[in-house]
Formats: sequence, C-alpha cells, structure tokens
Amino acid sequence: MRYEWDEEKRQQTLQERGLDFADAERFFDGRNVLTELSSRGEEQRWRSTTMLDGDFVTIIWTERDDARRVITMRRAHAKEERQYRQLYD
Repeated sequence: MRYEWDEEKRQQTLQERGLDFADAERFFDGRNVLTELSSRGEEQRWRSTTMLDGDFVTIIWTERDDARRVITMRRAHAKEERQYRQLYD
C-alpha cells in the first residue's frame, strides 16, 4: 500500500506537533488500532488511534485510488485514549 500526503502540511505538523505523516504506515503494521468512520462531505474518512513510541496518536485518513492519504495527525484526545484502552487493555 502506498501512503501519500500534502508535504507542506507534513512539514507543518512535524514542526508544530513533532509528529511525522511518514509514520502513518505504522498504524497498519498489525498493531492494535482503534478505527472509526469519520465521514466529512462526500469523501469517506477514517479516524485511527494507536500507541506510537509511548504516546497515543490519531490520524485522519482516506483511501484514494491505490493509496492511503493522510489528512492530519495529532496527539489523541482523552476520549480516544479511553476508547482504545477499553478495547485493548
């Protein structure tokens, strides 16, 4: 699977949040991930939360053609962390 993103947005997220869109493939490497549909407009989007390097991280992504496109990446909200822990702890 290919991963893609807006490079300017990736650089901004790296600088402001210390998170790298290039790590998105780790969400799909077999680890436990909480994924929920997060539709917006006509495009089907997904919100996925997992543990990366000791922190809970959430990405919003969609599938376009043969790629997963990362829309944003951030630290998980407390509610997302609780939902994850309820499923996997």
